[in-house]
Amino acid sequence: MNVIVETNLVPKIQKNLFLNVKTFKKEYNRSFAFAMHKLLVIQTAFIGDVALATALVEKLHAYYPDAKIDFLLRKGNEALLIGHPHINELLIWDKSTNKQRNLLKMAMKVRSNRYSHVINAHRFASSGLFTFLSGAPFKAGFDKNPFSFCYTHKVKHIISEPYSTTIVHETQRNQKLIEPLTDSQPEMPKMYPTVADYERVKQYRQGQYACVAPTSVWFTKQYPADRWIDLINALPQACKVYILGGPGDKGVCDAIAAQTTHKGVLSLCGNLSFLQSAALMEGAAMNYTNDSGPLHFASAINAPVTAVFCSTVPAFGFGPLRANGRIVEIEEKLPCRPCGLHGHKKCPEGHFNCALKIKNEQLLWWTLKTM
Repeated sequence: MNVIVETNLVPKIQKNLFLNVKTFKKEYNRSFAFAMHKLLVIQTAFIGDVALATALVEKLHAYYPDAKIDFLLRKGNEALLIGHPHINELLIWDKSTNKQRNLLKMAMKVRSNRYSHVINAHRFASSGLFTFLSGAPFKAGFDKNPFSFCYTHKVKHIISEPYSTTIVHETQRNQKLIEPLTDSQPEMPKMYPTVADYERVKQYRQGQYACVAPTSVWFTKQYPADRWIDLINALPQACKVYILGGPGDKGVCDAIAAQTTHKGVLSLCGNLSFLQSAALMEGAAMNYTNDSGPLHFASAINAPVTAVFCSTVPAFGFGPLRANGRIVEIEEKLPCRPCGLHGHKKCPEGHFNCALKIKNEQLLWWTLKTM
């Protein structure tokens, strides 16, 4: 069989072959370079911030699957990332005891690891010092960090106006840190409960149930205990209710469980790890949270969530990320809300209307559809 090739097509074929080979070599060299490099992601804030920062790990791994990615976080939060398939090493900074000495030890550890890229998602001086002393050729962080002068890639930290219709989510802010290495589209955060974690909560993942995480580090970000009791009492009796929290929340959670009239309530507060809690939340008909860590657990495992925002507002960029997430907040605009980027130990105005004027019916929206 004779094959006839039009002569005017030959130059085009040669050009395309050249471009394809050139593109292949470029991508191969980039992948090879990152396989030889080590990347460090820093987030030493609260557990919810760490959960959201896992979106950075997902994105970096997607682009550079052979690169080694380490993660630096504060002691107490490491359980969230134990066994994470894309993280090479966890660097755990103990902030609670001998803070300054441990700060310098960790800074020296970071420097000795000879990272090629350090991505700092934290805005405060301690993480800036780690970045400054790292010696990494690529150092990315936010402009509000006192050590931002040392960054090779500095990103403006943008918080949307309180009632803005254009919200910059925390994952979008963080994505700007690695945009030169990847692209502008953030990945979803992700948590990886193990087989053992699922086995631990298997007995509870039977039938229909809801999870309630009623506490927060900050008082004004915490929906009041008596309101959680009202909510639980209003849930259908056929729906079991599990109350979640850390060991320090046990008093509040156990008291809520004891004061409800719902027959299917069980406090698991202090009995489950972060990943075990996430594994339980994953199978829930609904998860109730404050503007706090468990909200971001729900986003990371694609679980339904109803998030109660009291003194803070969704425009700050910490709302649910999935379509199965719902925000509940006061229906009127209070002149005192928000009273800050974070919470307070008590209501500055003394009335706490941002929480007390939320209606129980707002929280029960999903029961009308599923029960």
